Amino acid sequence: MQIVTVHVPRWAGAGRRSILWKWACAKLTNGQVKLQVASAFLVPLLYLLIANSLLVAQESISPESSIRLRYSKQETMVAMRYGIKLHTTIYSPRDTTRTYPILMKRTPYSCEPYGLQAYPSSLGPSQEIMEAGYIFVIQDVRGQYMSEGQFVQLTPHLTNKQSPQQTDESSDTYDTIQWLLKNVVNHNGRVGMYGVSYPGFYCSAGMIDAHPALKAVSPQAPVADWYFDDFIHNGAFFLAHAYRWLSFNAQPRTGPTSVRPVAQKLPSWDGYQLFLQTGTISQINQRLLEGRVPFWDDMMAHPNRDDFWKKRDILPHLRNVAPAVMLVTGWYDAEDLYGSFKTYQAIEKLNPGIDNVLVVGPWHHGGWSKGDGQELGKVSFGSKTAAFYRAEIETSFFENYLKDADHPRLAEATVFETGSNQWRVFDRWPPREAQPKKLYAASNQLLTETPAVESTDSDGSDMDFDEYISDPAKPVPYTAEITPRMTIEYMVEDQRFAARRPDVLTYQTPILEKDIVVAGPVDVDLWITTTGTDADFVVKLIDVLPDGTDAATQPNYQY
Repeated sequence: MQIVTVHVPRWAGAGRRSILWKWACAKLTNGQVKLQVASAFLVPLLYLLIANSLLVAQESISPESSIRLRYSKQETMVAMRYGIKLHTTIYSPRDTTRTYPILMKRTPYSCEPYGLQAYPSSLGPSQEIMEAGYIFVIQDVRGQYMSEGQFVQLTPHLTNKQSPQQTDESSDTYDTIQWLLKNVVNHNGRVGMYGVSYPGFYCSAGMIDAHPALKAVSPQAPVADWYFDDFIHNGAFFLAHAYRWLSFNAQPRTGPTSVRPVAQKLPSWDGYQLFLQTGTISQINQRLLEGRVPFWDDMMAHPNRDDFWKKRDILPHLRNVAPAVMLVTGWYDAEDLYGSFKTYQAIEKLNPGIDNVLVVGPWHHGGWSKGDGQELGKVSFGSKTAAFYRAEIETSFFENYLKDADHPRLAEATVFETGSNQWRVFDRWPPREAQPKKLYAASNQLLTETPAVESTDSDGSDMDFDEYISDPAKPVPYTAEITPRMTIEYMVEDQRFAARRPDVLTYQTPILEKDIVVAGPVDVDLWITTTGTDADFVVKLIDVLPDGTDAATQPNYQY
């Protein structure tokens, strides 16, 4: 009789197991498995079987269990000035032999899962950063989910706070960091913040008059001004997006809760027909949302950019910013592309000399934080752009400023150039070498570099113009897809469904003889008359691909 001893890690028994592994674990004592075998010839086979069982156990462990093994979890209520407490979840590495920076996200979208035994499937902005080792903090903002207080959409910033009763997202961020530094162990004294979309807004607010320990902030697709971001694109109301988001995220709660609200179920998936039949947009809260979204009525009461919107604009307040900043956005972000560029520009203007960089990739809203970013819809970008960003750009930013790592310093602007499908770096944005270029709508549906010669009729009226009839009963849809939602692919959708309508004016250049790189803002001047009382104008700059390209499956794809 022979005794064989096999050493196995204590944690490997977690998760699903093979039958052999269950049997072996039942005999686990003090980190060893002792197996009696009748013949020495069976020893290699047993080693092989046990090794295979170990492999199965390790591969099948869930992401939640993996995080549980590496991180301890704490839930606490952090007191703000004037007494309101915010629910805060802290995940600290179990390895206490070294110190870690704190990386925090403040969110209105819940820091679930709640409960000390419940763990998420991921931590932080990426797998790479989770593996690098941080203390991760997630907080329900004031008035949301398990936090106390009253929630205010895009909390107006208070420049001169005169008393503890005057609070905003900047003061709540400061107070949270102060508490963390005093009560969390094994930190290195440095704090970072990140967040996509609405959490990006809290990043912007949090870096104003920031706590000295806040060293690096990454607002990613941050909301800046809701009259230009998300729902109201410079006055043009994006109905499908507004309905979807507000029906789920703008229902007032009656008190702290860990339960997510239930979005109103739509009676039809044909959004075009549904919204058309519902009536005016001012009636949607009552007719489709059962009056559960007061903010819808607030928007309807303020169709123009009055003080209701202006006081929610964070851009004029982006002063006294000391942390390093990395703005991230995507060319196909239909929600907060405005906020990203305007936040970057405001920080540059109001805080000269600080480290403030811009990253722009070929992504939809938040597309850099998940997936590989190799394609969007039918358009390919030739490489795994999102995976590259997470591994090489985002990780470098936080590691450099929060750990003094020696990753290469990021350029002022790191921008993906579509068409050529390559990353470009610049020392400013827009690039220094960018030159203004004017294009003019001309007769015969041409788009030219030469302005048309003005001509007038005998009565002095303009002779050269194009016109169309706009029928409110047959509005131009934003997509050809049958859906009530804003799809993430609609900005790369073939635009011929709209261009061929009689109520859409289309102007096109001749075939380009050489490539043109568009870098920087696009402005449009329209001279119009109308028999109506108001109108929304949506102008699209479209790339018409040549036949036979690999970027799309259809000839002359237009996006």
